[in-house]
Amino acid sequence: MRPDLVTPTGVADAALLDLEFAEPSPEPHVELLVTAPPPTVDPPTVQLHPIGGTAALPGCAGEHLLQQAYGTAERAERFYRDQVLDHLNPEMIEFVGRMEMAFVGTADAGGECDSTFRAGPPGFLHVLDPKRIAYPEYRGNGVLASLGNISENPHVAVLMIDFVRDLIGLHVNGRASIIDDVELRREHAALPVAEDRGRTPERWVVVHVEETYIHCRKHIPRMEPVSRERDWGTDDMRRKGGDYFNAKARQASASHH
Repeated sequence: MRPDLVTPTGVADAALLDLEFAEPSPEPHVELLVTAPPPTVDPPTVQLHPIGGTAALPGCAGEHLLQQAYGTAERAERFYRDQVLDHLNPEMIEFVGRMEMAFVGTADAGGECDSTFRAGPPGFLHVLDPKRIAYPEYRGNGVLASLGNISENPHVAVLMIDFVRDLIGLHVNGRASIIDDVELRREHAALPVAEDRGRTPERWVVVHVEETYIHCRKHIPRMEPVSRERDWGTDDMRRKGGDYFNAKARQASASHH
């Protein structure tokens, strides 16, 4: 076999390794300018808060360290203690039951994130019990970005906001599983009616609750629901707004140049 066609193995010959680590000889008549490496700077020492440290606190190590660095540890600890639960209490269950929309955050195994919007009539976010909520997945564009992420990384974040009545939000963080509609309906007969505007859920995302906490109303705008016509169940691109941002049109235009 010709040497230039040998498949690389990733392991260098011993002679090459000797050359790789040999001290280079300076070129004749060339004065080498040697600069000292920058001084090593130790990372700042973080003084942990005396009340319990970070081990007993919710949240990640990064947020705890930044709380220490930015002087918010005591405020954060009060919030953890007073507002963060590992389940849905009765007030939260009532809140979830009247929500008509939710924002869902997911990430794949490599940490690449995606956020999506889910909506339906009150109760479409169904509380199975204080440790589980479920929301339906209908026929969509077929990309399945959120479900694909969940299949690699079950951690999800669900944010519900009441823009109309109380101007308050609820975070629900947990681990999700994907369950077919028939299977979940067999176990939970109280699921919402199977059809919503002629659509039937294909499957459900069940979120096993790990954290629940409030989103304060300080910057939540007040909104007023209005009646409007929607073209449900259509595949017509214009009627359903599928190319509102002209992505397809511009791609087609670019391909002709």
